[in-house]
Amino acid sequence: MGRLMGIDFGTKRIGVAVSDPLNIFASPLTTVRNHEFGEFLKEYLKTETIDGFIVGYPRTMNNQASEVVNHINPFIRKLNKAFPEIPVHLVDERFTSGMAFNAMIEGGVKKKQRSNKAMVDKISAAIILQSFLDREKRKKGTEHRAQGTGHRARDTRDKK
Repeated sequence: MGRLMGIDFGTKRIGVAVSDPLNIFASPLTTVRNHEFGEFLKEYLKTETIDGFIVGYPRTMNNQASEVVNHINPFIRKLNKAFPEIPVHLVDERFTSGMAFNAMIEGGVKKKQRSNKAMVDKISAAIILQSFLDREKRKKGTEHRAQGTGHRARDTRDKK
């Protein structure tokens, strides 16, 4: 099983996160300059297997695609063309930058480091990826319950 890669696209920088091999949790990996991303990805794929790209797709408060998608859509097309065997999944990225900033505060990151936009970008990518992983886990749990076995779980603890 390969990892999943979370992507927080920006016109200057792209935040990158990856899942663990079991696709349970996301970790910030790096931030790459937009124009260097293709080369970064080719190098990364020489040593790691990626089973999917999870791209943050910004929406407005009324759930419409935001203006930024005019930059993201060409990026997604390039990703699909360069790596047609790797599926691209879009995830609503509303509020991820704010969530990343709050996570840094809660994690005790110093004020000077919090102003580092590259750090915010890679943490945002991890939040995007983790939201996808959590959603997939919930979907699998729902499918498992829907299939059901007809058996109830038994309490096997000692009853003394």
